[in-house]
Amino acid sequence: MTGGQEASINGTRAAATQRGQAKELRRLALLSAAAGLFAENGFTRVSLEDLGAAAGVSGPAVYRHFPGKQAVLGELLLSVSRDLLDGGLSVVAESEDPLSALTGLIRFQVDFALSNPDVIRVQDRDFGSLSEADQAEVRSLQRSYVETWVDVLARIHTGADISGLRVHAHAAFGLINSTPHSVRHHGRKIAVKSARPILEQMALAALTSV
Repeated sequence: MTGGQEASINGTRAAATQRGQAKELRRLALLSAAAGLFAENGFTRVSLEDLGAAAGVSGPAVYRHFPGKQAVLGELLLSVSRDLLDGGLSVVAESEDPLSALTGLIRFQVDFALSNPDVIRVQDRDFGSLSEADQAEVRSLQRSYVETWVDVLARIHTGADISGLRVHAHAAFGLINSTPHSVRHHGRKIAVKSARPILEQMALAALTSV
């Protein structure tokens, strides 16, 4: 292979990589726009043209990334559910003991809730608009995430009823997930620095006093 041929191949690879990166950035921009628009207006009131305009592309261009609006919703909620499960498992794997694992899980969930109030609202309101297959997968991922918490709680509260621990975990999610949105909804955007320690302390107190 000559030097010119090698340079041409490398140039083609670099261009392909750049195109791939640009495509991924546009896909992420569409998902981010979808979270905000779906949260504000509801899934049924948002068009592909709305999504494209918010992400800086034309409505038809959305089809280069997703087959339709329902697929955008599916990817939004599936990607979040996967990230939560992967993140929760990583927290537990990196913790030295059950209490530090629980503290880490709480910190992880609080960070998610404060960073993604729109996604939480979309999940609560528009879950039924997902395809049946996506609903089943999201539920499966979320059950696995809940069980990650329950397993840690069971190691802290040995001998406790597992179903009861599961209720406590769901109650903690309700506390953590609803607070950022409810405060913002009432016209006062919650300060992250103020909210974080309050939510972490309340969740830890509730889950360690089972």
